[in-house]
Amino acid sequence: MTDEALISAARVSKAWPFQEAQKLLKRFPEGKPDGAPVIFETGYGPSGLPHIGTFQEVLRTTLVRRAYEVLTDGAPTRLIAFSDDMDGLRKVPDNIPNAELLAANLGKPLTRIADPFGRYESFAHHNNAMLREFLDRFGFEYEFVSASERYNAGAFDAALANVLRRYDAIMEIMLPTLREERRQTYSPVLPVSPKSGVVLQVPVEVVDAESGMIRFTDEGGSVIEQSIFGGQAKLQWKVDWAMRWVALGIDYEMCGKDLTDSVTQSGKIAKVLGGRKPEGMIYELFLDDKGEKISKSKGNGLTIEEWLTYGTEESLGFYLFREPKSAKQLHIGVIPKAVDEYWQFRGNLASQPIDKQLGNPVWHLLRANGDGKGAGDTLPVTFGLLLNLVGVLGAEATADQVWSYLGNYVSDASPEANPEVARLVEAALAYNRDFIAPTLVKRAPAPNEAAALAALDAELAQAGPATSAEDLQTAVYEIGKREEFGFESLRDWFKALYETLLGSSQGPRMGSFIALYGIPETRKLIAEALAANDHAQDAQDA
Repeated sequence: MTDEALISAARVSKAWPFQEAQKLLKRFPEGKPDGAPVIFETGYGPSGLPHIGTFQEVLRTTLVRRAYEVLTDGAPTRLIAFSDDMDGLRKVPDNIPNAELLAANLGKPLTRIADPFGRYESFAHHNNAMLREFLDRFGFEYEFVSASERYNAGAFDAALANVLRRYDAIMEIMLPTLREERRQTYSPVLPVSPKSGVVLQVPVEVVDAESGMIRFTDEGGSVIEQSIFGGQAKLQWKVDWAMRWVALGIDYEMCGKDLTDSVTQSGKIAKVLGGRKPEGMIYELFLDDKGEKISKSKGNGLTIEEWLTYGTEESLGFYLFREPKSAKQLHIGVIPKAVDEYWQFRGNLASQPIDKQLGNPVWHLLRANGDGKGAGDTLPVTFGLLLNLVGVLGAEATADQVWSYLGNYVSDASPEANPEVARLVEAALAYNRDFIAPTLVKRAPAPNEAAALAALDAELAQAGPATSAEDLQTAVYEIGKREEFGFESLRDWFKALYETLLGSSQGPRMGSFIALYGIPETRKLIAEALAANDHAQDAQDA
């Protein structure tokens, strides 16, 4: 496909990354002046451990960045991952060790509080490192910027002086948005106490904007004159955001729905500071399995490591790509479906026309940090089928056992020959051990179900070892259709198979499972179920 054809299709694509990138085309109809790069930004508040909600913003912004590069045939871009690590710690996160250490330092900048994990020079450095480690592992191209480093080095001093010059105009924007009580103490500038090191929420008086001098009352009641330069103060959130946009020349930044008001006010402040609000998208927030907003401090969301233990990087990207403006739950239970849907979309990609490709999440994901190769790839076994296999094998199942069964279903069944399947095997074993095995309970079949199982066993006894999964599936179907067994629908028959043989209310295509697990082994499962029916009948007769 020529670049012209791709660009033409991208310009009319309804896929959200292209729709977002179109905003930048309107912002710079002739391209950014002097060929300067369009600058994208993501923000991270390291007051708690990074979770997937943190990571998704970098991924989604990268997708818009790549879409813009397609639309402009390779115009230069940059992505800044900005950490708000100069913030004062407001509360102790629930999922952090040595909580007393953090409690003793409430209010201090996050980079000036010791690391409770004992690994880095500060709490913020620890959390920043965790974020960067995963972004690097995923292959993101970004520039990490620390607020503390910029403030402390004086890199923001000129921008801070500009805030002091425009102090009254900023107050006019902010005060009407605040409750009366908050108005009495509000200041765009938050000085750091020279005594306690705490970031203070106190009124300030501008003494001299050019030198950054302000006057305020410290915690002990002393009146202090102090420069805000060189890390001796930081800005209030909405002012800080606007200052950063102007100082760094940010052209695009997305954010969560909870920051809708901040976007409005920060945009007004950016204009007062002589800049321009960046383009952006407001996305919906992720919810936990109880429907509550996930929070770094609560630790009620998934960590990046948890998803990678029970799923794959690609499935994480796939789940985060879809429907960014709709609220979605983010918990362990969504992982298996995301894994299989990713590979389904990937397998379909190569045969799709270009307009459908541009709407396929995998098209964007393959280009986020690579060359786009991999379209049309498929796996010989689904994650769901692997989960059913290890569920039958039990909590103590091993990878070697799984691969021995895969030999029934996959040619050249080895981790070396099938590295993608090998990743899924490890994830399936972990998912089964921690979430499936503890909940599996096989029930005894009802009399009509037992009769149908006996019929299936008879069919399997006649089947050869090379019988295909499709032929096995047909045999299962035909038994479920027989009136003598009294199933109202095939769904009832399959549910009976899942609950009596696998211990779950849902399951795979049974033909595929039988081919994978093996006909003799499946017949043993049926024999166990029929024995359970006999025991239940004996107990009832007694």
